[in-house]
Amino acid sequence: MSRDHIHFVTGRLAEHALRDTVARLAEQVGFDYSIGVMPITVAALMTPAWIAKRLEPPPETTRIVLPGYCDGDLEPVRAVCPASVESGPKDLRQLPEYFGQVGGRGHDYGGYDIEILAEINHAPRLSLDEIRRQARRLADDGADLIDIGCEPGDAWPGVADCVRALRADGHRVSIDSWNPAEVGAAVRAGAELVLSVNSANCEAAVDWGCEVVAIPDDFATLAGLDETVDRLAAAGVRLRIDPILEPIGCGFAASLNRYYEIRRRYPDAEMLMGIGNLTELTDADSAGMNVLLLGICQELGIRSILTTQVINWARTSVRECDLARRLVCYAVRHGVPPKRLEPQLVLLRDPKVYEYGPEQLDRLAAEVKDKNYRVFAEGGQVHLINAGTHLADADAFRLFAQLMSAQPDRLDASHAFYLGYEIAKAVTALTLGKEYRQDEALDWGFLTVPEESHRNRKGPKP
Repeated sequence: MSRDHIHFVTGRLAEHALRDTVARLAEQVGFDYSIGVMPITVAALMTPAWIAKRLEPPPETTRIVLPGYCDGDLEPVRAVCPASVESGPKDLRQLPEYFGQVGGRGHDYGGYDIEILAEINHAPRLSLDEIRRQARRLADDGADLIDIGCEPGDAWPGVADCVRALRADGHRVSIDSWNPAEVGAAVRAGAELVLSVNSANCEAAVDWGCEVVAIPDDFATLAGLDETVDRLAAAGVRLRIDPILEPIGCGFAASLNRYYEIRRRYPDAEMLMGIGNLTELTDADSAGMNVLLLGICQELGIRSILTTQVINWARTSVRECDLARRLVCYAVRHGVPPKRLEPQLVLLRDPKVYEYGPEQLDRLAAEVKDKNYRVFAEGGQVHLINAGTHLADADAFRLFAQLMSAQPDRLDASHAFYLGYEIAKAVTALTLGKEYRQDEALDWGFLTVPEESHRNRKGPKP
């Protein structure tokens, strides 16, 4: 079978770095290659139509890889070359990943079997419009059931109207209440699950006609749970068991052991884990905790979780759980670690930070012929490079002082603001260990808000 001949297109500044990267990659992957250097400094300014007029690939070319910023209509290039044409990554240092040289997920990634119940806390205090708004957001983030969190005391007169409105909006609904009258009204209005049931309300649950969550009378000893389960099962009531997760410092490790014990005792039972006692009550960002807890659920066959997103550090827990359940499902099914599979859950730091290195930066500084500043974040410093200038410092204020001492051309208020903004992003990237690319948003996983580049996207002049 003949090898692919891949023709890589780039600009003058990236030529040397691209040649080094492609030479190693060609040997690892097994392809022949050529590199077409276009008569332009910055590859990001090229367009497919502009490239098509200047493209001269060897006749044996089978694939053409354009810079990732060429993400428009590729037909002009296809019209002048019979080879397949594609846009590669925006950063040439990502070419190994592009060619599958770093771990990745299979075609079946994305499946899951854990159900998310998302609680709306203190629902009786909220207007119906606010409840519906929260429910829409929770469902959009991945919630399968909207859990109506009620309050101790008298039954909420509006509970039935609330459930009916949510059902009319297309939501599945559960009710979190110990008041039998409140639960009865909610169930008649369409609630399909009740949280929670123990010996205190077990008899009432027999008449509700819906699924319930069974919990122990005493969490630490599981006392009363077996009797509640037996009574519900004898009455034909569908149930899920929740041994109750407790916060760190209040019996967390022991409570995890109880989930193992209940799975051993009831190997075929449906189970639920309420994870908010950890995510809401721990001074730490919730994403990592949600992945860990859902990993435990996946391995133990706990097919539903209850979460909240009240405190600020857990404000995106539902979305995190939706991503996490796909990640852990794939890992457990394939027997692989959940690594390099879900970059959207890597929020604070990046999976990998690429660097050109001092030699490449020095070469770039020597070859740049224009006054436009290139900003890099490498080696613990922010670098500013243009024709005749290469400044670097770990401190943004000292760096800007260097720049002003160099008496730069064309540094008006607008340009100074732009450089200040980019330097601030670069400092943030260095501080947290993130990848910095000029004119692009830092990668905050699923929280990323894309930036619209200031660059002139109309393309280069001939």
